[in-house]
Amino acid sequence: MDNRRNLYFYYPKDEELEKKLVPLFDLAKKNGFTIVEKFQEANIIVSVGGDGAFLQAVRHTGFRQDCLYIGIARSNEAGLYCDFNLDRYDEMVNSMMNEELEVRRFPIIDVLINGETKFHCLNEAAIRSAIIKTIVIDVFIDDNFFERFRGDGLIVATPTGSTGYNKSTHGAVIDPKTPCFQVTELASLNNNRYRTLGSSFILDKERTLRLEVIQDGNDYPIIGLDNEAYSIRNIKDLTVTLSDKKIKTVKMKNNSYWDRVKRTFL
Repeated sequence: MDNRRNLYFYYPKDEELEKKLVPLFDLAKKNGFTIVEKFQEANIIVSVGGDGAFLQAVRHTGFRQDCLYIGIARSNEAGLYCDFNLDRYDEMVNSMMNEELEVRRFPIIDVLINGETKFHCLNEAAIRSAIIKTIVIDVFIDDNFFERFRGDGLIVATPTGSTGYNKSTHGAVIDPKTPCFQVTELASLNNNRYRTLGSSFILDKERTLRLEVIQDGNDYPIIGLDNEAYSIRNIKDLTVTLSDKKIKTVKMKNNSYWDRVKRTFL
């Protein structure tokens, strides 16, 4: 099958939303695109529903390396991953037809849990206490002990993930062209007895971060991978590295990442 113009749409099954999508489907077909039912057959995956839907689309389609991802936000949604709006869907089709798009590549992180199961994250990985008790984590950078953290948890964010959960906890906003990842504390304890760095820090793409959970009763923390929470029994350690993979998305010309940051926050 020639799938060079095959579109797969990822969106919540909602009757009202599906009605709004019909004109977009018709316009896409009219301009020579084929809408497929299986994401494996597509070379363009389109999410509808803001950043949350975009993250879900990327995760549920397996972080495809051989296709482009496009995000469409609805009128009441903000989207740093979404260059298009459902109320102006014709802009997307016209841009695709007239090659007014540019490809951008977003870094992702690999998260290895207990040395066994690997996950990818486009936004962030977070480890938090699941009980009313501080979680204790030993932090290692390149196998060198850095600090013992006590608090609610830690966030490890990609550059694009730096504007979400990470930013809300006073982490830095990072240019996605910078190959790195960021570690940010959640309500750390800092006093005469306990001490942490007390600020977020940024690691180069060549660094390896290892988080060892101290088994003191907080053995079942919550692991958040992008916008999904996982309950994994007996978490012992997480190893985080910057992946060799990148998510390819498209953007309108003259609409940079920082243009969207400005619109969203300023």
